[in-house]
Parts: sequence; structure tokens; C-alpha cells
Amino acid sequence: MYAQLVETGIKRLKNLDEMAPQERAFQEKIDAEIKIEAKNWMPEAYRQTLIRQISQHAHSEIVGMLPEGNWITRAPTLKRKLQLMAKVQDEAGHGLYLYSAMETLGADRDEEIARLHAGKAKYSSIFNYPTLTWADMGVVGWLVDGAAIVNQVVLQRTSYGPYARAMVRICKEESFHQRQGYELLLTLMREGNDAQQAMVQDAINRFWWPSLMMFGPSDADSPNSAQSMAWKIKRQSNDELRQRFIDQTVPQLELLGCTAPDPDLKWNEERGHYDFGAIQWEEFYQVLKGNGPCNRERLETRRVAYEDGAWVREAVVAYARKQQQRHTAA
Repeated sequence: MYAQLVETGIKRLKNLDEMAPQERAFQEKIDAEIKIEAKNWMPEAYRQTLIRQISQHAHSEIVGMLPEGNWITRAPTLKRKLQLMAKVQDEAGHGLYLYSAMETLGADRDEEIARLHAGKAKYSSIFNYPTLTWADMGVVGWLVDGAAIVNQVVLQRTSYGPYARAMVRICKEESFHQRQGYELLLTLMREGNDAQQAMVQDAINRFWWPSLMMFGPSDADSPNSAQSMAWKIKRQSNDELRQRFIDQTVPQLELLGCTAPDPDLKWNEERGHYDFGAIQWEEFYQVLKGNGPCNRERLETRRVAYEDGAWVREAVVAYARKQQQRHTAA
């Protein structure tokens, strides 16, 4: 699939012989697996594609703090409260790394955040679903972060250097979050009562399909995927990554003693993969359009938080200017 999409992307756009010298040198560097750095020449379309992708990734990390932050004061023990606080703090750090990587491309962070608050920029659809019970914290860590890891591990090899390097630390921390979430669910299933075990199954039922949607629709339906693969921004297709996630997750699901809300989910010996049912993509597109259960709530919370934090940003800028003046005077 990957090789076919790369070939399609190159044919649809230009062959090397048809490229201008700068563009040819750029593509040859990518084909040779040499990272593109901020000061290197790059096509404007490559730059804009990265700004869009990295900004959406950063927005997702920041908005993704909200469903979990909602449970910090209600965590059942001090240990769980500290774990959740650390996880939310990590997500804020991921947003910082990614906004910084985006800025190396000449993008303005404030402008991109303003686009998010105006509803003009996208973020991951999964963060528009409510977290109704404590079990959701385990499922978000295990399923949602698990899907994110499958998506993000390959981004450590993306062609743009600052983005690839930011992903190294992010993936390490997300892997820890996934293990933490799974441990929470194991504890509920092995030590919890019937109601707590039912709570875990209910959380899985609600987050299973939205987690599969996180990989996006088939690349055949995306006009930009072939070009992103030719530029090696993207390394594998959405369908390949989704299948990998399912193959990794089902054995963990069985160990929990839970089931997926998919009657068509079964191992296919001939394929060497799990078969699964049809995804309801209309729901995905409705969420992207702003019609998910929590779209408006999430954006309004972010807008209020940003406005309430204006004094902090102003103080930091004033301090930085004062320090620069002192350094210049010295």
C-alpha cells in the first residue's frame, strides 16, 4: 500500500526530470532519507502541509488535556491523582514541543491558536467525546494514547527534522501513559466489584470506534496522502496503521476479560490479521464539522483558559524584554 501510494503521488505530481533544480535536489535528499531542516530550501506546499499537520497535532495535545483534567479532583486515591496530574502536564509539554517545531517553519503560534479558537483549525476527533466515569481515564490512556502511539511512532522517521526529533520524547511519554492506563483497567477488572467491571466494559464500548477513527479514512479517499508519502512526511497508510493498532490491541483486550463492540471482529488465519466491522464514517465527519458531543464545550474551555492566561504571557514577554535590555546594556 505504501509503495503504491508513493508511486501514485510522484506520478500525479512530477517526475524528477520535470522538476526545477532546487526542487529536484530537495526530493533527492528526501529519497536518500536525509532530514530536511528549518534553514533548508523546501517547496511552499511542503511547508504549508507541515504547518497544517503539526499545528493540528499540537492543538490535539492541548485540547486533549481537557477530558482528563476534568477528573483530577475526582481521582479515587492520591496515587491516581498524582498520576493523572503528571499525565496532563506531559500533554501540555507535547503541545509546547510541537508548537515550537511548527514555528521553525515560519508559522506564528498565536495566529494558529486563534484559528483553533475560531473553529477554523482541526484537532483530533477523539477529544470531542465526554469522559463519563473513572474507567474512561484508563481507556483514554490505553486505547486513545495507544492509537496515538501507533500513529506517532512512524513520525519519528518523518522527513522534517524538528518534527521527527520532537516525536522521540513524545512517543516515550505516550508509551508510559498507555501502560499507566492499562494498569488502571487491570486493577478495576481484577480487584473491582461487578459494577466497576461493568464500568470498564462500558468505557471500552464508547471509545472503541472513535479510537479506530483516529487514523482517518482510507488514504484512497484523501487527495493529499500520496503527496505526503512522496515527501515522506507520512510513512504508512491510514489503513495499515489502523490494522496494526487492532492487531496489537485485541490480545490486550482479551487479557482484560473484556470485549470489543464489534460482532465482526475475529482473527483471520489466512490474512494473519484481525478482520473488523465497517466504521461509521459519517459520525467522524460530523465531529470534524463541529457537531460532536463536546466540540463547543472543548473550544469554549480553551478560549476562556487562553484569555485568563493572558497576564502570564504578558509578564513573560515583559521579563524577557527586560533581561534583553540588561544584556544589551552590559
